[in-house]
Amino acid sequence: MRVALVQLTSGDEVTSNVAVVCAYVREAAARGATFVSTPETTHLMEMNRGKVLEKASFEGDDEGLEAFRALAAELDIWLHIGSLIIKVAADKLANRSFILSPDGDIAARYDKAHLFDVELGGGESYRESALYQPGDTLSVVDIDGVPAGLSVCYDLRFPYVYRDLAQAGAKVLLVPSAFTQPTGASHWHVLLRARAIETGCFVLAAAQTGLHDTGRKTYGHSLVVDPWGTVIADAGEAVGFTIVDLDLAMVDKVRQKIPSLQHDRAVSAKP
Repeated sequence: MRVALVQLTSGDEVTSNVAVVCAYVREAAARGATFVSTPETTHLMEMNRGKVLEKASFEGDDEGLEAFRALAAELDIWLHIGSLIIKVAADKLANRSFILSPDGDIAARYDKAHLFDVELGGGESYRESALYQPGDTLSVVDIDGVPAGLSVCYDLRFPYVYRDLAQAGAKVLLVPSAFTQPTGASHWHVLLRARAIETGCFVLAAAQTGLHDTGRKTYGHSLVVDPWGTVIADAGEAVGFTIVDLDLAMVDKVRQKIPSLQHDRAVSAKP
């Protein structure tokens, strides 16, 4: 399975972001990628509450989703749009992933379940729950015969999500993200490697990078981690895309060596 991870510095205008993404996806497909993954908030990086509500669209009206569906069909590829900011009410949004099939259909959706409400210090804080509606359902989708589990960014810090996805059959875990600079430098690589090791899955994490129009800085380093926990691709900090060939037989080989998914037990902590 030849996959491509697109790394972006998305701006605050949907139309221009869509054009950039489409260009990278076309180039990746021309180099043989049959599955392409993009980061969280692919077509809009906007932190201002009023502006993001103004710029976001309902799913049926979203120009980016329409363009990406047409592109998947044109290129005959599977396209994972890491997430789009989708309006679900006049004053509420969802951070929604999409899996688009080679005929342009929406094969799966996933709304980010864990919302980033943190105070990082130095004036950097986030309160996603003030604006976003969390999802409550995990999703495993068959991508050309390969079961893949969906997640978004902050979900990465909750290991049970990935355990559940693996127990539901996932062999690939998708973690599109827009990690901050400080948390990325400290935690990004180790968390992604841990999720791979714990589940015996490949982990594909397309990321936002650099300084965005709104002043936010993201960490970059889109990663592919194999089921043994080895980083087999690291995109660094530059925009563009990274192509990797996955040997999916490795999933079964690793799980035979370390069959931890067969050893789960229901245990609880006692006060």
